[in-house]
Amino acid sequence: MTIDPLARFGEVPQFTLTSTDMTDAAPLFAPQYGAASGGEDHSPELTWTGFPPETKSFAVTMYDPDAPTGSGFWHWAIYNLPVSVTSLAAGAGAAASPLLPPEARTLPNETRQRSFVGAGPPPGTGTHRYQFIVHALDVESLELDPESTPAVLGFNAHFHVLGRAVLEATGVAGGADPQ
Repeated sequence: MTIDPLARFGEVPQFTLTSTDMTDAAPLFAPQYGAASGGEDHSPELTWTGFPPETKSFAVTMYDPDAPTGSGFWHWAIYNLPVSVTSLAAGAGAAASPLLPPEARTLPNETRQRSFVGAGPPPGTGTHRYQFIVHALDVESLELDPESTPAVLGFNAHFHVLGRAVLEATGVAGGADPQ
């Protein structure tokens, strides 16, 4: 059973999220680390199934709740993915990615980039959890200021979420370096 990190806001049905580029509860692979940490800032392939039939769109986020900030760290946030999109190819998180449908919107992450920024836990902060979450929404689109933060997306999506799929990987400082 997958644990829903957002269940404290009200439980919703869970659906399935898988990836060919990472495994739930396992360490991230080197490409999913940030370039500053020896990785490639390469978003993983993601596929989801079993979402509620009333779903009209999706939002996808990657969040590190263990960042030493007091508020976590948002690595990636996409919204207004049409219901017909049930997977994202590896690399879809690149800036202005042609792998995303034209309706999709990417918000600036914590580094203010409109792209996926990989893991980069600072030394001495232990193992971090990286939560990839697909939110099934009851609206075709959310109207957000394009400069909004991923937290604003989360707030607005909260009122429209029908279900959620979670894949949680882990990372440590130096984790992208070959062993």
